Amino acid sequence: MLWVKPSDPNKLKLLIAFSGAYLLSITALHLLPEVFIGDDRGAYFGAFVLVGFFIQVMLEYLSGGIEHGHEHTHKHSGLPIGLMIGLCLHAFLEGMPLGGGDAGHSHHGHEHSHGHGAEPLLLGIVLHKYPVAMVFLATLLNSGLGKPKAFGLLAIFAAMAPLGTLLSGVEVVGQFQRESLAIVIGIFLHVSTTILFESSEGHRFNAYKIMAIAAGLALSAASMLLTTH
Repeated sequence: MLWVKPSDPNKLKLLIAFSGAYLLSITALHLLPEVFIGDDRGAYFGAFVLVGFFIQVMLEYLSGGIEHGHEHTHKHSGLPIGLMIGLCLHAFLEGMPLGGGDAGHSHHGHEHSHGHGAEPLLLGIVLHKYPVAMVFLATLLNSGLGKPKAFGLLAIFAAMAPLGTLLSGVEVVGQFQRESLAIVIGIFLHVSTTILFESSEGHRFNAYKIMAIAAGLALSAASMLLTTH
């Protein structure tokens, strides 16, 4: 962010569109089947998907939609508290399904192993966090914070998803891993569809956006093939 200093926001939006398409694809191809196949409690897990969707609605009220590449310019100096809380909670929740092993995943004789299938989810989180981190750092610097404080807050944000993963490794939390995964599905559905359906000016940019979306879908399909063989 400091060296490249991207002057064209559309280029960053293309990266975000790419990550949004990947998130939507792994949600449909991997995460939803992981939660619902082999279990007759569809409405139960569906409720957690709705919870995650509306949690993201509330988090975006705090973050102002920075997950979609919306940079915020603050006229006053200081830490944007709401932005920090919204982004950190979002990242923390996303990291929870990555841990916990196989605790609590035996339902009606079906065993659900998340260790191998976590790879597409991990890649999706990483791809999503890169552009968000860039916009977040730019927002912090534009708010008047010095570089040491800005990078310190960026480090806190970077630690949130790993902390969520560590917490889910605790047995009392890990036994609800499928519920936490359903919540993340709701979060991903909100974030990815908002990214993909946001209107963009200019037919040329829309064409590039379609190509970025296609690339994200292709990478998701490729990652699914690699992790299932």
